[in-house]
Amino acid sequence: MEIIPNVHLIPGITANPYLLIDVDGLTLIDTGIPGSSRKILRYMADLGYKPGDLKRILITHADMDHVGGLAALKTISGARVYAHAIEAEAMAAGRPSRPLKPRNTFMKVVFTLTSRLFRIRPFLVDERLADGQILPILGGLRVVETPGHTPGHISFYAPSAGILFVGDSLVSEATGLRGSRGATNWDLEKANEAVRRQAALGARIVCPGHGAVVMEAAGKFPQV
Repeated sequence: MEIIPNVHLIPGITANPYLLIDVDGLTLIDTGIPGSSRKILRYMADLGYKPGDLKRILITHADMDHVGGLAALKTISGARVYAHAIEAEAMAAGRPSRPLKPRNTFMKVVFTLTSRLFRIRPFLVDERLADGQILPILGGLRVVETPGHTPGHISFYAPSAGILFVGDSLVSEATGLRGSRGATNWDLEKANEAVRRQAALGARIVCPGHGAVVMEAAGKFPQV
């Protein structure tokens, strides 16, 4: 699904992956759950691109539903992989970057079963990203540190297009955008700070890891 020219949401995948098209090749933001690589490559093929056209994979954070397709895509495409240092260390160890906080026994069982069924394969990233770094994508894609959901969570902002990729720092729901919270959230105060920081960027379009893309986003950020 094309959001704006050269920016696509790849549908039908748990945790939204976004495909960015530039003259020097393709960039993917996040990779979905394990097995998602097939759908991502099929979507690329439908646009007329080969696996080798994928040059960069940007990871917002190391949760399984965002890095599950990473190893397969790296092997097939040879793309370089980028992530924050904290998330990169977690990925190298094959684990999430923070412990989950189940609120009851049922949730604890669900988390345990999920972690066993969808183990994160240890993976070494090619480049560690830092706040304020500008990547040569979409006319300049800025790395924005947005910890809270995880300690090394990052977002990506393209000022020229007014588009912000927020991973799980913001979630899009029927009632609007909300910040990260609950059993998968690492630090609520930092998560709220991340929301305020992103609201100040002035993005017109917000692309979350979960939920629908939010167009005309000014004034739709939660008050925290």
